Amino acid sequence: MIIDIHGHYTTAPKALEDWRNRQIAGIKDPSVMPKVSELKISDDELRASIIENQLKKMQERGSDLTVFSPRASFMAHHIGDFNVSSTWAAICNELCYRVSQLFPDNFIGAAMLPQSPGVGPKTCIPELEKCVKEYGFVAINLNPDPSGGHWTSPPLTDRQWYPIYEKMVELQIPAMIHVSTSCNACFHTTGAHYLNADTTAFMQCVSGDLFKDFPDLKFIIPHGGGAVPYHWGRFRGLAQEMKKPLLEDHVLNNIFFDTCVYHQPGIDLLNTVIPVDNVLFASEMIGAVRGIDPQTGFYYDDTKRYIEASKILTPEEKQQIYEGNARRVYPRLDAALKAKGK
Repeated sequence: MIIDIHGHYTTAPKALEDWRNRQIAGIKDPSVMPKVSELKISDDELRASIIENQLKKMQERGSDLTVFSPRASFMAHHIGDFNVSSTWAAICNELCYRVSQLFPDNFIGAAMLPQSPGVGPKTCIPELEKCVKEYGFVAINLNPDPSGGHWTSPPLTDRQWYPIYEKMVELQIPAMIHVSTSCNACFHTTGAHYLNADTTAFMQCVSGDLFKDFPDLKFIIPHGGGAVPYHWGRFRGLAQEMKKPLLEDHVLNNIFFDTCVYHQPGIDLLNTVIPVDNVLFASEMIGAVRGIDPQTGFYYDDTKRYIEASKILTPEEKQQIYEGNARRVYPRLDAALKAKGK
């Protein structure tokens, strides 16, 4: 199989965005705050939004299954309070669940959490448990910066985050470390804030000893790890100066990287520097970069082409990136596939 572990519902029917705009307006004027029941999206609308978009491209490009979560830039945890985030997360997660029920062979869910600046992460646990136990979701997206580019939360190694980690280990689910929209004009959301966060999250883990407390915790750092593979020597040197173990022992049993890198030299660098055991196939399709590369004539986010063209990876290693590593890092995904005889 070819498993894409990084997909977002970026093509949801417009009614979702309209409802969200009303909710945001309702923060200032409670009289216009919409009820959840006012959002009406039919199964036929969901089918159309997927068949002509994600599913069509999956079939064209040859991927089989996508780990599907709400649109990352729509999480916007910095907007409103916990109640606003909680309602919004529940709506978005339910839509992804409905997609996974309509297309059970092609999509399986990962949950958005109802994070909110200044609110303890433990408040997210009820939504997390619902998504895993009732919806059959296999992972969560964890935002290390709910403030939207101002970084008011403590690092991921802080004990504040431990209730989430305890639940992740209990339920055997990994977290993709994924920020949302930047509300800081200094940081372009997908070109700077996302990649900054990937790099920052990795360095936070290098600086601490989180995985001593949680040896079974699993993080996926998306977008190829931000600057991490390119500056691997810097991180090795910094860890050495901090008297930490070698990175292979300190973080690589727990941290993994996806292949959302949109050119051949970048993928080749990733697979030269990072062990094959730590790379999982992903495209983020349909996501941040949707155009066609004039140098190749193919879509930038058609990442399977880069894996196929690799002269570094053996056929066995390619299959490990496509499927084997995902089954190992996402135990609930593996169990769901085995239950279907796959």
